[in-house]
Amino acid sequence: MNLLQKILLIEIWKGLFLTLKKMLFERFVTIQYPEKDKVIPAPGFRGRHALVRDPNTGDTLCIACMRCVRVCPSQCIKVEYEVDKETNKRRVVKYEIEALRCVYCGYCEEVCPVNAIVLTEFFEYVGFTRDEVFFTKEKLLANWDEFIAKAKRPYLNPFWKPRGIPEKFLPVRKRNFTGV
Repeated sequence: MNLLQKILLIEIWKGLFLTLKKMLFERFVTIQYPEKDKVIPAPGFRGRHALVRDPNTGDTLCIACMRCVRVCPSQCIKVEYEVDKETNKRRVVKYEIEALRCVYCGYCEEVCPVNAIVLTEFFEYVGFTRDEVFFTKEKLLANWDEFIAKAKRPYLNPFWKPRGIPEKFLPVRKRNFTGV
């Protein structure tokens, strides 16, 4: 019997029949993206970086505290600043992010005291050269402008807690399965 199965290739025919049955009679599990099935990211999804633009000055909200640079595990953020002699405040001169090195952990967004750096919900971006995914200050500000123009819902940074605002006025955060 075992010799007959080997000669007639029974196991191979069983496998081919199973493959044919799956191909002809069962529904495909592949998502036909982007032609049919458009993916909507979950709230809080961490995608392309952006620097929030200050509506009053037109520049970034960043105060060059350097917390994002210190907390970044992949060391992909570089910030240069200058100090204004009159007001003794820092002003960002250069802000760069290497998106290919980023692990999209969101630590930079979490530690920012003024909510200046955000990870938008854009996930559909690609570059054919390294320079296309190397974000400078101008590109990051343009990313914010594009995100705000195309946003389907208002942006909410789940980590940001402004000082002086009571907890009851902050948005309700979803609890995890442990109830914490």
